[in-house]
Amino acid sequence: MPRAFTEVVLPHLDAAFNYARWLSRNDAEAEDVVQDACVRAIRYFSSLRDDNARAWLFTIVRNTWYSRASRRASAAEATASDHAWDQQPADALDPEERLLQQYTVARVRRALEQLPVDFREVIVLREIEGLSYKEIAAIASVPIGTVMSRLARARERLLTVLAPAPPMERLP
Repeated sequence: MPRAFTEVVLPHLDAAFNYARWLSRNDAEAEDVVQDACVRAIRYFSSLRDDNARAWLFTIVRNTWYSRASRRASAAEATASDHAWDQQPADALDPEERLLQQYTVARVRRALEQLPVDFREVIVLREIEGLSYKEIAAIASVPIGTVMSRLARARERLLTVLAPAPPMERLP
């Protein structure tokens, strides 16, 4: 029985948009990337050989973003997005907890945006999208060892950026 594009690929559009947004750091650019990626995915749907449509779509999104970025002077020109994350704080939180959660989310987001794109990409795919090292390696077209190395270095950088500042000593 042939699989339908709408059944196999479309359920992963939200995740693809999230991934594109982390790559581009811009909602409008992410929408354009996902739209272009969907056109490519429809065109090459017959090339999907296994059941991992999510990783296949992420690969197309990644390649689409990189091809668009290469047409610009550099990927660093992408503007940072100041839009709120899709995750809304839980309604059960009291105002103080909600404020602390919003502060933490904004702080982590700023830290992620400071990472180079190759580090940010593997962190997002692993920690936010929950992909395996093997899937990330296939998407990024790098060996699994490179994925593991990038993750380790990205996590180190995040820890450094997110580490609390040492308390200031009081002067006598």
